[in-house]
Amino acid sequence: MRSRNVLSSSRLVIAVLSTLALPTFTAIAAPSSQSVSQPTAKVVNQRQLGDGLYELAVIPQKNALFIASAQSFKGVNGGVIYRLDPNTLATTGETHTDLKNFGMTADEDGKFIYTTNSLDGAVSKIDAQDGKVLQRLFFKGKDKDGDPVGAREILLHDRQLYIGRVTDPGYISVVDAQTMTLKGQIEHVGKWVTGIIYSPLTQRIYAASGSGEIAVINPHNNKIEQRWKPDDGRKYLFLNMAEDPSTGHLFVTDNSEAKTTLVFDEHTGKVIKRLAGDALGIKFNAQRHEIYISQRESKKVLQLDAVSLAEKHAWSFTDNPNSLFISADGKTLYVTLKQEFNADNSTKGPDSIARIALD
Repeated sequence: MRSRNVLSSSRLVIAVLSTLALPTFTAIAAPSSQSVSQPTAKVVNQRQLGDGLYELAVIPQKNALFIASAQSFKGVNGGVIYRLDPNTLATTGETHTDLKNFGMTADEDGKFIYTTNSLDGAVSKIDAQDGKVLQRLFFKGKDKDGDPVGAREILLHDRQLYIGRVTDPGYISVVDAQTMTLKGQIEHVGKWVTGIIYSPLTQRIYAASGSGEIAVINPHNNKIEQRWKPDDGRKYLFLNMAEDPSTGHLFVTDNSEAKTTLVFDEHTGKVIKRLAGDALGIKFNAQRHEIYISQRESKKVLQLDAVSLAEKHAWSFTDNPNSLFISADGKTLYVTLKQEFNADNSTKGPDSIARIALD
């Protein structure tokens, strides 16, 4: 498990994210009152959950919040898919997987969740009802160290999965979400494909990369049509994106090189605004016309006006905010909170999940 190559791949995934036995879904009792913390503020509920928490998804049809976990990177094989009550954060189920889980998305019907197994270069399809791993696709290809090319961010669009690959040059694997078969690849997207979203405004897919550019992809033919760059001479390592379709603004975070959030005009591909400060996860709330940014280093989550970028509120945490997810009704924001890593790839304790009531 802890070979030098696995550890190097782990560090790359952590850096970019900060980026076959079928297990069963085990129903377990709700945690005791001691395991769910009292709200740290009037609108925030937070609890420790487990090691290696990353992305999350809410399925309203199942009244379930799913969280992808890689578990510990030290001496632990496999990961966990946690199922929580989205209102109380009580644990209602767990799927113990033989691979570590990172990226996550769910289908619109609420029947399936998909998770990327980054260190193994794979993607898994999971039954949202019973938690069983139904299908899994291992991608071909090795990186320069001989490890599988990392599968990071995942987008489900028009019954296809677009999965960003963490290598140089990076590419996107296109997978049929129903059959879990590889349909093709979008080559030369940029160094490390980090973020992928679909724009209902332009009907294009945007892919962010460590090259500091946005690849604009036509999903009808999976061809790159444009590449947007800041063109200010600075070095960027783009991570995550959010779009405000009503204004045509694309928000892009950089938590490594420039430590800023850029705002692109989708009509011109030009940068029109910058917001200084460390920035990792980012989400747009259409109901409230707000932007939320997780600041892992500053240990804050920012609530901003989506037009002026004026700060409306900031939630402070003792741990490091990472991934964000907004409920479909726009009333709730979920945040995974990471512990600091030790030199040996262990952490200082379990990660946590926070639920923020926005109304």
